[in-house]
Amino acid sequence: MIYKSKELEKQAAMQVAQLMAAAARTAPKGKGSDRLEMMVLDGTDKEALSQEMRRIAEDSGAAFFQRDAGNVDDSQVVLLIGTRNGVAGVPVCGFCGFKDCAENVQHSGICAFATGDLGIAVGSAVSVAADHRCDNRIMFSAGKAALNLGYFGDDVIIAYGIPLAIKGKSPFFDRG
Repeated sequence: MIYKSKELEKQAAMQVAQLMAAAARTAPKGKGSDRLEMMVLDGTDKEALSQEMRRIAEDSGAAFFQRDAGNVDDSQVVLLIGTRNGVAGVPVCGFCGFKDCAENVQHSGICAFATGDLGIAVGSAVSVAADHRCDNRIMFSAGKAALNLGYFGDDVIIAYGIPLAIKGKSPFFDRG
């Protein structure tokens, strides 16, 4: 059987995305609480994501959503990483801006551990992509569109998308 470049590159991008998800899952977590959710999109689900990004651009005037949608179109797959909220239960913290976890919950705050852990996980994931020479870009815009589309359900409060591209020239370079 012969496997041509396009198919091989798609398979490689999917394999890298799987390894990135593993790296994100095993990344260090503050207080050891894992709140991460991950998924990989391709095909019609990836197309729906880029369409939602374009809709957001049109409705909001935030042109970078349109630019990023084009990057999603130019990628083979998109890894989505999100975090559920929930207080860490640390008696003396206040990193979230509230006195303690009880006050955070009372005001529907976002736990600093959740956002910090998400950032560490995303950094760990993109380091795997770099190690495998797979072009990528961390996108708030793709995460926002995924949340709008309900890809994570109601539990995930913050998400990032990381499109992956194996091409002769990175679509994430010279973005304008």
